[in-house]
Amino acid sequence: MNLSEYIRNIKDFPKAGVQFKDITPLLANKDAVAFCLQQLAAMVAGEKIDKVVGIESRGFLFGTLLAHKLNAGFVPIRKPGKLPYKTLKEPYQLEYGLDALEIHEDAIKKGERVLLHDDVLATGGTARAACKLIESLGGEIVQCNFLIELEFLRGNQKLKNQTVKSLLKY
Repeated sequence: MNLSEYIRNIKDFPKAGVQFKDITPLLANKDAVAFCLQQLAAMVAGEKIDKVVGIESRGFLFGTLLAHKLNAGFVPIRKPGKLPYKTLKEPYQLEYGLDALEIHEDAIKKGERVLLHDDVLATGGTARAACKLIESLGGEIVQCNFLIELEFLRGNQKLKNQTVKSLLKY
């Protein structure tokens, strides 16, 4: 199955000059979802994974499915103020300012093996902030796993110390 057939390009979204990779056609097709999940899980075949961490919000979609398939727990990383318990916060730079991510302070135990998942690796700032949060809790990042990587933005350069794998590259 060619998953790129299920990715819709949206010109000038969310702002002029951006070509947004819309995964909703993929999500609407049960066979594409099943194949995608199988392929994402295959990228970590043979690895013991204790927790799958998904980045808000599209990282939750396949992140929870991956956690179930890998017999692991799921941990959400969210924007500030969205998690109800005590959190750790990691700020990061955006092209137009600052943002931050948060994780529950008890979400990952020291030495747990973690798969970080998100839908798209673009500039890498969000993924790098997520990695810092995971490592600050003592988690060992086994892999940073993405559905789509926008190679021209070189986000993998911000994840040089990590194993980065993506299903689709543009």
